[in-house]
Amino acid sequence: MSTEQNNEPIIKTGVQNVAIGARDRPDETVLEATNLDVYYGDERAIDDVSIEIPETKVTAMIGPSGCGKSTFLRSINRMNDQIDAARIDGDLYFQGKNVYDEDVDPVALRRKIGMVFQKPNPFPKSIHDNVAYGLRVQGKDDDVNLDEAVERALRAAALWDEVKDKLDSSGLDLSGGQQQRLCIARAIAPDPEVLLMDEPASALDPIATSKIEDLIADLAEEYTVVIVTHNMQQAARISDKTAVFLTGGELVEFDDTTTIFENPDDNRVEDYITGKFG
Repeated sequence: MSTEQNNEPIIKTGVQNVAIGARDRPDETVLEATNLDVYYGDERAIDDVSIEIPETKVTAMIGPSGCGKSTFLRSINRMNDQIDAARIDGDLYFQGKNVYDEDVDPVALRRKIGMVFQKPNPFPKSIHDNVAYGLRVQGKDDDVNLDEAVERALRAAALWDEVKDKLDSSGLDLSGGQQQRLCIARAIAPDPEVLLMDEPASALDPIATSKIEDLIADLAEEYTVVIVTHNMQQAARISDKTAVFLTGGELVEFDDTTTIFENPDDNRVEDYITGKFG
């Protein structure tokens, strides 16, 4: 897969694209939230979160159920826009541009920030067409060799050797673990810069989970990966940085994963990790 990132802008004004604006930030920061609040109606799901997420690293988000992890993840590529009751306050920057500015095109943003969901959701199409879907939607099927692009994505998702002889078969015929890797291939085929994963292994067996974890480590060599997981051991195994959310949408601590698990600053983090609550 090419190591060059897609330079398509995320902002559109009228019919002309506008280059992404710059903003002072650490060189390695690709995503930054500043005083971010997310509400569903009158209920606050994210409470004044500020965080800087580094590029080409794996950042894990852990915490008890209902603490806002997935809400924060969906805020990054504006998936919460699809929920009528959702409301955002504060700022969330991608490449130094506030993704909630009026001139940001959410569809173009999601081409830069791909997403993989908790349950595998392949389309009722062939394996080949599942992977090629994003390229076709973006109108790139005339600009790239689709067969080569599909092979690159499937290789990157560690699935090529298992499906290369049955690309015309339905993606729904694959096992659960294979379906999830197919969804990862579909997400990375358009060459995004960030890959969001919302508990991508929670519905899988241990062997399939291990393959997904190995794959995440490989993907982080090229992509920024942000993963929500309820599995603290998984976070400890695969992530470089860990963010700990607690009930009420509060980001309690964010640091190197080894620090979070071995020497956290906040006693509540230690209590959660050691199982005193959760």
